[in-house]
Amino acid sequence: MKHYKFIISGGGTGGHIYPAIAIANELKSRYPKAEFLFVGAKDRMEMEKVPQAGYRIVGLWISGLQRKLTLKNVLFPLKLVFSLLKSRSIIRNFQPDVAIGTGGYASAPLLRVAAHRGIPCLIQEQNSHAGITNKWLAGKVHKICVAYKGMEQFFPINKLVFTGNPVRQDLLEIASKKNEAFSYFKLDKEKKTVLVLGGSLGAKKINELIDKSLPFFAEKGLQVIWQCGKYYEEIYKNKGSDLVQVHTFLNRMDLAYAAADIIISRAGALSVSELCLVGKPVLFIPSPNVAEDHQTKNAMAIVSMKAALMLKESELEEKFETDFSKLLASNENQQELSENIKKLGKPNAAKDIVAEIEKLLPKK
Repeated sequence: MKHYKFIISGGGTGGHIYPAIAIANELKSRYPKAEFLFVGAKDRMEMEKVPQAGYRIVGLWISGLQRKLTLKNVLFPLKLVFSLLKSRSIIRNFQPDVAIGTGGYASAPLLRVAAHRGIPCLIQEQNSHAGITNKWLAGKVHKICVAYKGMEQFFPINKLVFTGNPVRQDLLEIASKKNEAFSYFKLDKEKKTVLVLGGSLGAKKINELIDKSLPFFAEKGLQVIWQCGKYYEEIYKNKGSDLVQVHTFLNRMDLAYAAADIIISRAGALSVSELCLVGKPVLFIPSPNVAEDHQTKNAMAIVSMKAALMLKESELEEKFETDFSKLLASNENQQELSENIKKLGKPNAAKDIVAEIEKLLPKK
């Protein structure tokens, strides 16, 4: 019997790469003898992360359009043509049964060629505001898996399937890990814990806010687990104290979430999806420095359900201490936010996406 072949493209950021790997893992669990080939953009992080996950990847010479006139923009038409030609060669040689895209530069030429050759295609959109690549592909693909309601404003409604974003499975059991988390982080069980997340590289404005707010947190008797990010390690590594832990990375995110009473976070698509599963009170501080301000839109989609709070970076100086104090003082508000955000969690997203892929598979 001939085995299935899956070609998958998604990259540029972890927000595109992680869902692609999670989908591949779920497919592999169902079809252990299937063949997988990832296609990424040369010199982007997927060229490192995908092999680490155990999959083969090939790179395209492709990049996105910049917002100002640069050499990269001048080269873009040439890169696109080269990537389309290479995608044709890759697909002709690999002969996939299904093509899957999770966003990022490389998925545009690959899925376009796959669709043109009659290969069933599925894309997965992580954000509440669709990315340019997926919008460009929407008319050509068979199915579009989304993580937010209301995505018919970007995509044909008859192609949409509301699945959520794939997230780490170790987050599903955090309620049972609280004691382990207190021990791991050496926390005082009698004090409330604030978890601060700015992403793997770090968030300048959030770090500046937390640094300035350390006396405020101390006055409130709070413990702080502060993930400052790789770019800011040297600046903040000496800010730790009995009540403040500064981490470049958090290797046990499940335990960090389990320990937290309140979470301050950016609003990237995967972070939002994780926080919906975690079910703790969240204050989002979205990054304004992302395409089409999608983090603000991600956060607003949760805030509109009375499931989180949000402050823009421009509001932090004026409102942070007041709004945070109100949240801290109201157990009722904390409980309401926790219950409402938990309702939005989609723990079976990877399984649901793969169920849609299975509908596209030819009979063997």
